[in-house]
Amino acid sequence: MNKRQNKHPNKRYQKTAPSAGGQPIARQFTVVEPVELLPFLLAKLSGEGRNSVKSILARGQVSVGGKAVTAYNYPLEPGDTVTVQKEKAAEQAPFAGMSILHEDDDIIVILKDAGLLSISSGKGQDNEVTAYRQLMAHVRARDPRNRIFVVHRLDRDTSGVMMFAKSEQIQQALQNGWQEAVKERTYVALVEGQVKKTEGTVSSWLKESSTLKMYSSRYPNDGQHAVTHYRALQSGNGFSLLEIHLETGRKNQIRVHMEDIGHPIVGDKKYGSKSKVIGRLGLHARILAFVHPAKQTEMRFETDIPKSFWKPFRLGD
Repeated sequence: MNKRQNKHPNKRYQKTAPSAGGQPIARQFTVVEPVELLPFLLAKLSGEGRNSVKSILARGQVSVGGKAVTAYNYPLEPGDTVTVQKEKAAEQAPFAGMSILHEDDDIIVILKDAGLLSISSGKGQDNEVTAYRQLMAHVRARDPRNRIFVVHRLDRDTSGVMMFAKSEQIQQALQNGWQEAVKERTYVALVEGQVKKTEGTVSSWLKESSTLKMYSSRYPNDGQHAVTHYRALQSGNGFSLLEIHLETGRKNQIRVHMEDIGHPIVGDKKYGSKSKVIGRLGLHARILAFVHPAKQTEMRFETDIPKSFWKPFRLGD
C-alpha cells in the first residue's frame, strides 16, 4: 500500500458500521475494489502498526462474510464485508450434550447425547437447553441474521447423528426429498430378551393415542405405514443388541416396533421396558448418509456404538 492510499483510505473503501457508544465491539467495512486482506486492514486500521494488524489477523479477530480469515493475502472482492473484532472473541462456551460433526454453508451435522432435547418441548420453558437453541446461538455469534432450521428430530433420550439446515430453502429441499436424499439411517438398539430370529422386518400402520403414545393399528391402511429392518449383533444374559435400518421414519417407530415383537428397548418404560440396566434409553442413531442438498455429493457420518450398550453382555464376567 503506498503513502497516498494510506493517507486517503476512504477513497478506496467504504465504512459500513459506525461505532456504537464510541468504542465499538466490532468495526465493519465494505470492500469497493479488489484488494488483498492485509493491505486492506493496514489502510482501514491506520492507528495500528503493521505487526499489530498481523497479530489481529493471527488471533482470528478478522472475518470476511462472517467467516474467520487469517491469511494475509486473502483476496477481497467488491461487496465483501470485513469485520474486525475490537478484542479476540471469547471462546464459545462448550456445547451442552452435543458436538458438531460437520458444518458448511448449508447444513450442520451434530452428535446428540441422550437427555438433550432436539427442539423445545413446547411447554413454555424459555430456559430449556436444546440442540436447536445452542446451534442458533452458534451461527448468530458470527452474524445476528443467521438462523438454523429443523430437518428431522431425535427423541430426547435417543443419542446419535442428526442434521439441521442453515436456510429455509435447504430445509425444504431436504424434507421434500427426504426418501431420495437419505441413503442410510442406521440405529443400534439394546433390547430386552434374546431375539429368536437373527434378522427380521417389522411392518405396521402407526397411530397416536390421546395420551400421545404411538401404537400399531390392528387394521391395514389405518395410520402411517412404518417399516423397520433389524439384525442381531449380539445376544446373551437376557438382552440383545440390534442393528436397525429404517425404511420409513415415523415418530417413535423403532420403539413401537421393538415392543411389538416382544423386545422393548432397554429403559423405555413408555413402551414396555422393565430394565434400567444402562441408566438411559438403549437407542442410538449410529449412521446417517445422505446426498448434500446443494453440492449433490454423498456424505456419510458414522459414530461408535455407546460403550454402555455392551454392559449387559459383560455381566457376570
